[in-house]
Amino acid sequence: MPTAFSITNVPVTIDEDKCIAEKGCTVCVDVCPLDVLAIDFDKGKAYMKFDECWYCMPCEKDCPTGAVHVDIPYLLR
Repeated sequence: MPTAFSITNVPVTIDEDKCIAEKGCTVCVDVCPLDVLAIDFDKGKAYMKFDECWYCMPCEKDCPTGAVHVDIPYLLR
């Protein structure tokens, strides 16, 4: 699986100000069918570890704080 090296080249972005992973929330990681999201335990925030998104949206829809955003490419909308 390709590793996501920077936040600018991944379809799923996390608003770190809204993310509450440091409080134990792992909803986005738990609902992702491909396990491409992970928790950075140093920062206490979620991030996209692998760039293999299916754009299925449960991570964005189920996030309790609205911190997750899935950028769907124009041709898939």
